[in-house]
Amino acid sequence: MTKGTAQEFTVVLSGITNLDDTIADALFEAGCDDATVTFQAGRCLVSFSREATSLIEAILSAISDIRKLGPAVNILRVDSSNLVSQSEIARRIGRSRQLVHQYISGERGPGAFPPPICDLSEGAPLWSWCEVAAWLHQHDMITESALQGANELAVINSVLELENHRRQDPKLTQEVVAAVSGK
Repeated sequence: MTKGTAQEFTVVLSGITNLDDTIADALFEAGCDDATVTFQAGRCLVSFSREATSLIEAILSAISDIRKLGPAVNILRVDSSNLVSQSEIARRIGRSRQLVHQYISGERGPGAFPPPICDLSEGAPLWSWCEVAAWLHQHDMITESALQGANELAVINSVLELENHRRQDPKLTQEVVAAVSGK
């Protein structure tokens, strides 16, 4: 792997029901010597500080290393969601929740903030971080690399989620993929 800067991220696993030295040792032997293993809310979390030239390179190499543990351990996702609340948007960009509300309502900023994508009827709307990041980048509020990171994480998590659905119900997943892709 090419050296770079430390890329920090956490991977959520399934198939591990308790944390013991065997798991930590197996991850270490698989190449995850730059990770800390914890168990929280019933899930095994593997937090990395991996040297790489990019976030995607670091995450993909960690996924490759974790897969060496075998099919009993599944990678659910990178612990980062593409669905974000107004508060989470504010946290990610280091601004106040009120300022983000003003961007959303058009009271401040350049206008045309992306509309929320779900939970509209519940009164707790959520936005696509990728859409928000694109808007922020377009208006010079975040860097190109931050936008790229948002897109990379969303794609990685989408593929991991599809892979997990395929494992749980292969027939349904194949049927839906074929219908949605038009093939």
